[in-house]
Amino acid sequence: MIAKKKAEPAEISGEKEKCINSFLLHLELEKSLSDNTISSYRFDLNKFRTFVDGLNIASFYEADKNTIEKFLSAAKNYNKASTKARMLSALRQFFGYLIKTDKYKRITLNPLEFFDPPKLSRKLPVVLSVNEIDKILNQPDIQTALGLRDKTILEVMYACGLRVSEVISLKIQNVLFNDEVIRVFGKGSKERVVPIGKSALDWVNIYITKSRITLAKHFSEDFLFLNWRGRRLSRMAIWDIISKYSKMAKIQKEVHPHIFRHSFATHLLEGGADLRSIQEMLGHSDISTTQIYTHVDITYLKEVHKQFHPRG
Repeated sequence: MIAKKKAEPAEISGEKEKCINSFLLHLELEKSLSDNTISSYRFDLNKFRTFVDGLNIASFYEADKNTIEKFLSAAKNYNKASTKARMLSALRQFFGYLIKTDKYKRITLNPLEFFDPPKLSRKLPVVLSVNEIDKILNQPDIQTALGLRDKTILEVMYACGLRVSEVISLKIQNVLFNDEVIRVFGKGSKERVVPIGKSALDWVNIYITKSRITLAKHFSEDFLFLNWRGRRLSRMAIWDIISKYSKMAKIQKEVHPHIFRHSFATHLLEGGADLRSIQEMLGHSDISTTQIYTHVDITYLKEVHKQFHPRG
């Protein structure tokens, strides 16, 4: 009888990598998770794979509750509750996938069933006042092509409450001028229709006719917002634009792109919009995510009461 060759460490690790890639492909095709989520899960699972390799565990199917406990103890960069919760979610779904797809039934119980996710403290989002928004919107030099582009980006972000990924992927064909709405493809490529409003729509029209036409190249495709090379903007470019004009407006708060989305929702709520409508415009699948803005509204009301009530 010929003795079976013992698998080399590289072979073992390669087999684990195939499991990870198969799982991530499943998430992309079947679950339609966003690129950012899949990228984060890949990072977490590769960390776990490296750890399991170090324990000389030949297969993910041999990992158990003790393996997970050792990994959690060794993973120093998972101290933050939100990061730990994401990592546990990645592992729980990964092992669930292995159980479902393993024809040899090597494991029947998900080792992550023994672990509860950490309790996440929900911080109230920082929002800008209407006055602060106006100050930022008034900063770009609309006499230049890039200044006009930046002005339009800011107007659209505030008018529609878009995520950065939604801004950079917005195409001209998704702007329905006659209906005064835009078609947005959010997390997991879910489509929604959002009102844009006349002011922002006018700026989009001016930008397309006066600015984009000078930025566009033959390879620009249909993307609405372009850089000076004629390519679609990156996420970092949006961050830089927001940072630049916030500093110029002398805003004291820490301003980031998502603050426009928070401000959009909060100002709608303060103006009397109902929560379901805001949920629809933001593209939240669960209304509990939208409900955080009611807490922001209550905080605002308490400040008003404190400032103006005789016994506040």
